Amino acid sequence: MIQWVNRLCLLPSSIFAAAVAENPMASRGFHAVASSGSEDEEEEAGLSRSYFLAKEKEPSGKKRARAAAGKLSDLNIVDEQVLRASLAEIPPKHEKEVDALTKSYKDQYRNWLFELRCGFSLLMYGFGSKKLLLEDFASTTLTDFTVMVINGYLPSINLKQVMVTIAELFWEQTKLNRKHKSGTKSQPQSFASQSIDDIISFLNNQASEGDDHVCLLIHNIDGPALRDAESQQCLAQVSCCPQVHIVASVDHVNAPLLWDKKMVHTQFKWSWYHVPTFAPYKVEGVFYPLILASGGHAQTTKTALVVLQSLTPNAQSVFRVLAEYQLANEKEEGMPVSSLYTKCRERFLVSSQVTLNSHLTEFKDHDLVKIRKHSDGQDCLHIPLVSDALEKLLQELA
Repeated sequence: MIQWVNRLCLLPSSIFAAAVAENPMASRGFHAVASSGSEDEEEEAGLSRSYFLAKEKEPSGKKRARAAAGKLSDLNIVDEQVLRASLAEIPPKHEKEVDALTKSYKDQYRNWLFELRCGFSLLMYGFGSKKLLLEDFASTTLTDFTVMVINGYLPSINLKQVMVTIAELFWEQTKLNRKHKSGTKSQPQSFASQSIDDIISFLNNQASEGDDHVCLLIHNIDGPALRDAESQQCLAQVSCCPQVHIVASVDHVNAPLLWDKKMVHTQFKWSWYHVPTFAPYKVEGVFYPLILASGGHAQTTKTALVVLQSLTPNAQSVFRVLAEYQLANEKEEGMPVSSLYTKCRERFLVSSQVTLNSHLTEFKDHDLVKIRKHSDGQDCLHIPLVSDALEKLLQELA
């Protein structure tokens, strides 16, 4: 009964007055409970009933006014590019404190390197972008490692392509070692056609080939394209390879749930570090729309530019061929794959259909290119941008 009295005292006085006016017995019931606490639950039910009756008799005009207030649809939403420009103009605060905090982390670089050499993986968490911090750690301290950067914050990442790149990196090192020792050249090997299990098996066998170590620097290992169980299991297996080390960052509030399985967590051998930097998520935030902003072609162009700049020059040139064709043939449904291959081969951008397909896979993974069915049944490639946005993208890419 004491709990009920506490809840009653939280009711607004106007509501309680209306309830008493509707049911005078409620008032007497309240005094009785407050004074002696000996009344039964019927009086409590009567007061609750009176409260809701008073709410129902509230003037409909007030109900409508309250319901109409605070709707998200009533907000004046600005263009996302304008909002981002305004955010960029906000002056930074507490710069001295933030600089001192960043310098304090640099004092831990030797400890981090020691733990990496002992077989642990480093996982950085805390508020603020950790991209610059990790890249500074890699450039100044991991000088004996071959560092491979994986941008996990990208909306779409081809994990198989990442695995192939790691394997090719080790294969190049193996060829150099064999050439120096015996003077013979190793036969080229294609990992693109191999399964992930075969690639991991290859990486596990590299311990006997040399002392070269690779460090995977993964920005946002909790990114949208990496947070599924299959991707995490794959990365965990890679981390168990003798010559592979992992330094990663997380920012999602539920990131620890990625490794709820004890086996996966054990494979990573995480050493957690709380390193809040309070730095803005400038690069990571490009791929996520702002809540109070409307989408637009400007933001889509900016996102596409960031992705293209992370690709090889040949891939950018292939994209340019497709974009120029689309601008010159706006009424067509798209560019046939065979036509793109012919033009790219004429310009010495690709040597085979396999090379072109690898570029197209990269484009499709990042939503830079869509496939359409032509009226005659063949596949056509289309860039999902209006002509003005596509022209602007080509100018900025140049």
